[in-house]
Amino acid sequence: MSDALRPHYRLLHELDERFDQLTAAIHRAATLYESAPPATWRLTGSGDATWLRDALLDMWHQQHQDGRETRNYIAVIAADEPLIEAFQEVNAAKSAISTLLQRIKQSEPGGLSNAKQRLPQRHPDVEKVLRTGGMARLHLKQCWRQLPIVEAPVARVRLAWYSSGRSIKRITVQEAEQKLLQLDSDAPHVRIQLRKLAGIPSSEPLAQVQNQAPLMRANLFFTEPLMDGQTRRALNIAMPLVVPAHEGRLPHIKVPPMEPPAQRTRAKRRDEKLESDAFLPSLRVYRYR
Repeated sequence: MSDALRPHYRLLHELDERFDQLTAAIHRAATLYESAPPATWRLTGSGDATWLRDALLDMWHQQHQDGRETRNYIAVIAADEPLIEAFQEVNAAKSAISTLLQRIKQSEPGGLSNAKQRLPQRHPDVEKVLRTGGMARLHLKQCWRQLPIVEAPVARVRLAWYSSGRSIKRITVQEAEQKLLQLDSDAPHVRIQLRKLAGIPSSEPLAQVQNQAPLMRANLFFTEPLMDGQTRRALNIAMPLVVPAHEGRLPHIKVPPMEPPAQRTRAKRRDEKLESDAFLPSLRVYRYR
């Protein structure tokens, strides 16, 4: 039966089951980790082994939290094969949740919102969740984001903050004008920007820029070349990085600062395509050079 014909409540019932499977997989992996804690490095320092369970179960919006913000758990775990398999089960359960939530979103208007409000009832510590009040909605990104699991032994891991990320979206002059008119069009600074916009060709493409939150980048150096000849790889991490345990030890780790740099650390590219100063500051819109 297609999702279009399947009753919405059936999808929600399946979501309940999938969420229970996810929390069960998390508890199995966390219990295995806690029973014989492997070599672990954490950005926030030492602590008892229950930190991983708390990190994996952190799937809820906290009170007053920006919906785009995620809480990160930067760590490196040297895992043996049984623990890696347990982490892979967690990832598989997360993927199943992600796929099902997309189907629910497509099945009925408002279906995703209903699902996010429904799932707190199945939280393993539901009374605490409901009592705190600020964790009554599922945080989708924190729910389905994967544990990065490295498939081969790693000799070194170099961790560094990346704080120069930007998302760049092309917009037309007409779109920029509409966005400005949605602001206070009588305000002097808006009128100035509208006049500037009227002074350029209507066919000129513009760029709206959004600075991204700092993230942690892990540069991996493999002990042996991979099948495709690769000797290193770079990836962004928000959850603990899982590497195969080599004699039960962690690889050499270049430790980053506790906090990201306050200012951009990378030099600007010489082939930067955007002007240095915003053309429409209220919209973070730039002209191309």
